[in-house]
Order: sequence, then C-alpha cells, then structure tokens
Amino acid sequence: MEFTASYNTDIGIRKSTNQDSLAVRIVDTPTGKAAFAIICDGMGGLAKGELASKEVIYAFCEWFDEEFVKQACKDTFTMKSLHDDWDNIIQVMNQKLGNYGADNNLMLGTTVSAMLMYKGDYYIVHVGDSRVYELTTADVKKLTKDQTFVAREVAMGRMTEEQAKVDPRRSVLLQCVGASNVVQPDFIKGEVKKNAVYLLCSDGFRHQISDDEIIDKLGPEATPSNDELQYGCVYLTELVKNRKETDNISVVVVKTF
Repeated sequence: MEFTASYNTDIGIRKSTNQDSLAVRIVDTPTGKAAFAIICDGMGGLAKGELASKEVIYAFCEWFDEEFVKQACKDTFTMKSLHDDWDNIIQVMNQKLGNYGADNNLMLGTTVSAMLMYKGDYYIVHVGDSRVYELTTADVKKLTKDQTFVAREVAMGRMTEEQAKVDPRRSVLLQCVGASNVVQPDFIKGEVKKNAVYLLCSDGFRHQISDDEIIDKLGPEATPSNDELQYGCVYLTELVKNRKETDNISVVVVKTF
C-alpha cells in the first residue's frame, strides 16, 4: 500500500502560543511502506502545554525512527510489542511531565492520538479529545472516543449530543498525559482501506465544521493529489478561524492508494 500525507497547524485567532504539536512519517520497510502520524494538544489553561505536547511527540517519533524501524527491518514487529512500547511511552511521559510540574509548581498536560499503518492494518493509541477519523467516498467514521466529561454524560444518557456541543464543560478531560495520576490509553486496531484518508486533529479543528465539509475538502474524491490534500487542510483551518474558533487548530492527513 502507498501513502501520501499533509498537515497544517495554526495558532488561531486568540491564543498567544500554539500548544498543538504534530508529526508524520512515511518510510519504506522490507515488507512494504509504513505510515505514522501523531497529534498532541497541550492543555489549554495549563501552563507549559506547548512543552508537554512537544515532549510527547518527540518520544513517539524517537520510538518510530529507532525501535519501529528496527523491528520492521528484522520482521519482529507484533501487536503486543507495539502495545507495550506505546503504553510505556505514555506512562513514562506522564510521570516525567508530572514530576516537572511538581518541581516547578505548575501543571502541564497533553492529549495524544497516534496512528501507525503497517502491513494492511492500523493501530491507534488515544488519550484525551483529539480525534482520528477514516474518510471514505461514502462515509466519515470517527475511530476514537472522546475522553471528556460531556462524552461520558452522553454515553450515560444524562446529556444529548446537541447539549454536549454547547456545554461550557465540553473541553473538560477525564485524563491526559502529564496531569493525571493514572493514564489508561485506548488502543484500537483495524484494517486500512485503500483510497481512504485518515485524519488526525486537535479539538480546535473540528468544533466549527461539519462532517460534510470535512469530506468535501479532504475526502478521497476531493484529493486526487498531494496539492489538493494540502489545500484541504489549509482551507478548513481558515474556515474554522473565520467561524471564530478560539483554540489552536491542527490537522494531519494520510491518504492511502
């Protein structure tokens, strides 16, 4: 399977720093290409959110560049090794950021949503309320579940989806890396589809636009080349800003063919 990728990140219209961080990798291995994408949203309102997101991105990219590439070359990659590696990164970073915060009398934290596509399957690790979507010609499918107060209330039947969208607590997280005593990531596995677009975004990207608008600009039919993929990322970012989104805005897309 082949991959192409693009991304865009923007400080937005109100904040003084961009606390989002992202990365994307596409590499050749002896058993085919692999794609890796990650997005982290440093916690708004918590000091040093930009530091937290960048540190977690660095840790995951170091794993991909060194450990994953080694496993792919030796053909020793397994789902269990991936699960163990990713969980270890998150637990170590949660402790490291927590200790840094305690030493400096501040709190810092970040969401993390990372995705690896390899040998026809995708693997996702997820903490917080950044999201991963699968865009096909017919559908926009959310692959992650928001770990937020309002998402829990909706799941328990105590709040409707419409109420959750406007509730002032919509960005209150149940856990994040760096500011939670215990972090229990979601791990998700699925089959990679050809001619699909896999989209990772911070919550600022998605609040002001619809699924139809996303697929209209970033769906497989709208992105025959990497130029259109990049255009869609920038167009939707500017659309979100024009609709007065106040958060940082970030998106990463990987298209399969």
